[in-house]
Amino acid sequence: MRVSNRLEFTENHRYVAYRDFALSGLDRRILSHLYQPMVGGFAIGLYMLLYHHLEDERIGYTVPEPQRRLFLGLDLELNDAGRKQLIEHSSKLEAVGLLQVYRQYDPANEETLYEYVLLRPLSSAEFFTNLHLTLLLRDKVGRVSLLELKDQFAPERPVGLARFMNREETTVPFYELFRLNAGPVDPELEAALAESAPASEAAASSRIKKPEKIRHSDMLLRFPRGSANRTYVERLHLQTESMEQINYLAYKFDLEVPEICRLLDEDGIFELDGTLRWDELQSRANLTYRQIRKRGEERERYMARLNASSRSSEGSLGLEEPDELPLAASYLDVPAQFASKLSAEQYNRLLRTEPYTRMQERYFPASVPDFFANIFEKINQNYKLPDPVVNVLFHYLMSMEDTQRLTKPFIDSIASNMLAKGIDTYDKAVAYVRSQEKLNETLERRRRGQNAADAGSHSQGYAAGGRGRRGSGAANGGGSRKPAMPVVNSEGPAQEISQEEREKMRELARKLQDKNR
Repeated sequence: MRVSNRLEFTENHRYVAYRDFALSGLDRRILSHLYQPMVGGFAIGLYMLLYHHLEDERIGYTVPEPQRRLFLGLDLELNDAGRKQLIEHSSKLEAVGLLQVYRQYDPANEETLYEYVLLRPLSSAEFFTNLHLTLLLRDKVGRVSLLELKDQFAPERPVGLARFMNREETTVPFYELFRLNAGPVDPELEAALAESAPASEAAASSRIKKPEKIRHSDMLLRFPRGSANRTYVERLHLQTESMEQINYLAYKFDLEVPEICRLLDEDGIFELDGTLRWDELQSRANLTYRQIRKRGEERERYMARLNASSRSSEGSLGLEEPDELPLAASYLDVPAQFASKLSAEQYNRLLRTEPYTRMQERYFPASVPDFFANIFEKINQNYKLPDPVVNVLFHYLMSMEDTQRLTKPFIDSIASNMLAKGIDTYDKAVAYVRSQEKLNETLERRRRGQNAADAGSHSQGYAAGGRGRRGSGAANGGGSRKPAMPVVNSEGPAQEISQEEREKMRELARKLQDKNR
């Protein structure tokens, strides 16, 4: 029993006992002859005291009551020495597999309850097949006494049984003797079984101790004592859900105890009331995971360069001549800079057999730019794409007309796509490149056809309207942004104004002028 503070385990704390078995006469003999020499008579007395909390014909839980009953029943003092002695003997029972202790916390009432789960002792055959228990018993009683105890619990065969041969089983199976009713299924019975099964499974699973990667005791050993979050971390053993979240986080991002302690020591991880901020902790754990992964990739590339430099160029990479050359139908086109030096067969042989580093050196007159060297090193070392696949990828990128697209995200997206499609051979890489080239040609034809249609509609609009707006071509769908407004056109000869109409117009003008004054 792990108790960090003695005040968390006193005679005033309540407890319950649980068992789902009953001891037989053989079990009691095993306890007294095999287990008692290892743990002592006081520990076996504690075990029997907890066992007799329930009658022999009953199983289940006892009523919660103070641990004062255990102290008085074992004649222990109600002080620190008595608590220490009870914890010590309880731990011995736990170590040999006779007892499991659980501590439960009620945050509403701030109460701690202890649950003692009794386990059935092992049978004699199971006990002597357990190496740890057998060696511990040997250390306690000696080798001779151990062999005598083993002989006492070994079943003896009757005299004369060895002369009988041809042992045959005559047991009648269930389906030969009983027949189940083939009537309709009872839905009420099924519902009752479905409701009771999860409850029993949950109760059984709660008593099974699950392995934890991050234990609270290990966290306390590594966590700084002067940290502001030390108080919150000490309370985590009372928060089962928070510890489960931390263990899930450690499993998800492959974190150890030092990394978890470093994250919990940062500001903003806990609320003012000590509640763990799960989203913030997960975000920072993700950043830590990415940093560790990046360092691991850099370390892996560095070690690969060291290994490659210590070997010969051909032997270090383990390249072998292919048994069969690629077919002429699967040949890639030779770039213009190699057209006068290599044939199609020779160029494709290089793509298939040469390391990607040597192949890149052939494309550049001097040294390979660091941009290409770094990104293709990552593709080969971290993504684990073989050299022939990397060579085909480099050929595809260098044969593109739009060289402005050769950015790190673009190259990385193509490599990721090849990795997701499982392209790991030269032939698969060639097929992938050809499919991408066909797709690019199809998209280019569609783009050219759209541009031609836009240009035709734009010229037709100029011819029909007689006037147009600049910049209203393909970008505006071939038309003007504003609707066409009607324009009044002057048609026919101008009409002459008579002298009387002219005088009326002047008179009207004078009246308006006098009115404005």
